[in-house]
Amino acid sequence: MASIGPTRNLVPDISRTVTARGPPGRAGAAARAAWRDAPYFTAAERAALALTEAVTRLSDRADPVPDEVWEEAARHYDEPALAALIIAIANINVWNRLNVTTRQVAGSAWG
Repeated sequence: MASIGPTRNLVPDISRTVTARGPPGRAGAAARAAWRDAPYFTAAERAALALTEAVTRLSDRADPVPDEVWEEAARHYDEPALAALIIAIANINVWNRLNVTTRQVAGSAWG
């Protein structure tokens, strides 16, 4: 179970996971998109990805974050780590929504 420590990253870095264990470049991006089928992720990373997907796609179902998704994440992460994961998901989502709204390409300069 992930917990707070001085050097431990609470939120899995999926990009580094694919880079370290999976294919580089576009194939790595495709692996992240197809995370359910890609062999590169641990059970904890899959739980984080499932929670991320549920929190990101709130309008896709009547129960946006099903109990089984939350419980699986809670099996792998303690409360501080879950809180950090939720904040990271929210942060990513807000930046994506701001970029979409302003038609700003991620990583490009404002202007």
